[in-house]
Amino acid sequence: MKWGKRPAVHSAMAFIIFMGIVSLFSDMTHEGARSIYGNYLSLLGASAAVIGFTCGFGEFVGYSLRFITGYLADRTKKYWPMTILGYAINVIAIPLLAILPTDGWFWAAVFICTERIGKAIRQPAKNTLVSFAASQQGMGKGFAIQEFMDQIGAFLGPVLVFLVLAFHQGDLLNAYTLAFAILGIPAAGCITAVLLARKHFPHPESFEPPVKTDTDFHAKKSFIFYIIAVSLFAFGFTDFPLITMHLANQSQLSTEVLPLTYAAAMLMDAFAALAFGWLFDTYGMKTLIVAALIAAPFSYFIFMMHTLTAVWIGVILWGIGMGAQESIMKSALSTIVPKTHRSTGFGIFETSFGVFWFAGSFLLGVLYDISIPLMVLISIGAQVLSIPFFVYTNKFMHTAKCSL
Repeated sequence: MKWGKRPAVHSAMAFIIFMGIVSLFSDMTHEGARSIYGNYLSLLGASAAVIGFTCGFGEFVGYSLRFITGYLADRTKKYWPMTILGYAINVIAIPLLAILPTDGWFWAAVFICTERIGKAIRQPAKNTLVSFAASQQGMGKGFAIQEFMDQIGAFLGPVLVFLVLAFHQGDLLNAYTLAFAILGIPAAGCITAVLLARKHFPHPESFEPPVKTDTDFHAKKSFIFYIIAVSLFAFGFTDFPLITMHLANQSQLSTEVLPLTYAAAMLMDAFAALAFGWLFDTYGMKTLIVAALIAAPFSYFIFMMHTLTAVWIGVILWGIGMGAQESIMKSALSTIVPKTHRSTGFGIFETSFGVFWFAGSFLLGVLYDISIPLMVLISIGAQVLSIPFFVYTNKFMHTAKCSL
C-alpha cells in the first residue's frame, strides 16, 4: 500500500518517523563533529580566539539567517527544495573536514560555518513540513517524536567519534581526520533518507486543512508575547561548554567522564521531549510553563553546589530545558501561526532564540570570571521572567485567534 493511500493519520505518522530518521542521521553527523571541533581547530593551528569566534559566529549566522530563509520558504512554498538543499550543505561540509592540510584551520573554520548555514536554510522549511503532519497527530506528539529521534542521533554521533578515537592507532590529528571521514556514512544516510521522504511524501501540506484566508504577515499579541518569552528563556540558558569547563576547573569530574555528562543531557533531552510533547496535546501552554519552572534552577545545582549529586541533578534539569526548547516550543508556535505563514513564524522564532542565546551565553561567560553567584542569578532570573510571558501567551491564545 502506498504511503499516500493510507488513512491520513497513519500516513502523517509515517512521514514524521521518516523525517525523524533524517534528523537522526543529520545529528549523528554534525553533533559527532561538534564534539571535536575545538581540539581539531587547535591542532590545525587556530588560536583560542579563532576557535571561539568560529563556533560563536557559526551559531549566530546559523540562527540569524532563519528569519530570511523562513520568509523565503513561505513566499515560494518551496519547502522540499529548501529542506533538501539545507540538509545537503549541512552534512556534506563535515566529511570535507577530512581532506584539509595540516595547517588548514582557515578552511576548517569556513566549513564549520558553512555547516551552520546549511541548517539555517533547511530548519524553518523542515519544521513547517513536520508541523503539517503533526496537525494530524497532535502538535506535541509530532514534534516530540521528531526531537526524540533527533537527540538519539545527537547521542550516537559523539559515541561513534569516541569509538573511532579509542581504536585508532596513530597521532590525534589523523584520528580526527578518520573520524570526519567516517561521519560521511551517516551524512550519506541523511541525504538518502530526505530524498526518499520527498519521493514518498511529495505534498505534506495536504495533511493539514487549508486556512480560510491568506492574509499578509502581521503578529497578534499571542505571537509577540511568545517571542518575548522564548527569547528570555534562551538568554538565561547556559551553553553546555561553559558547564563542562566549570566541572573541569573544579575537578568535580575527570576529563574522561565529561563527555558522558553531555551524552546524559542529550538522553534526558530526548525522553523529556517525548513526555512533555504528549502532555502538551492535553494541557497546552501550561506544559511549557511547568517545563520552564523545572529547568530554571539547573545553574544553581551545577555552579553553586559542590557535590556530584548536585551536578547530575543540574545536568538532568538542563536536559529537560533542552527538551522543552526543541519540542513543545515548536509545538506551541505551530498552534499560534497558521500554515500559510508558519515558516516565517519559525524563522522569527529561531532567529530571536538564537540571537538571545548567543548574547546570553556571552554575558554569562563574562560573568563567570567576575561573579559566579551573579551569573547564576541572571541565568535563573531570565528564565523565570519568561514565565509571565508564557502565561500571557496562553491567555491571548484563548481569547483571540492569532492570524499572521
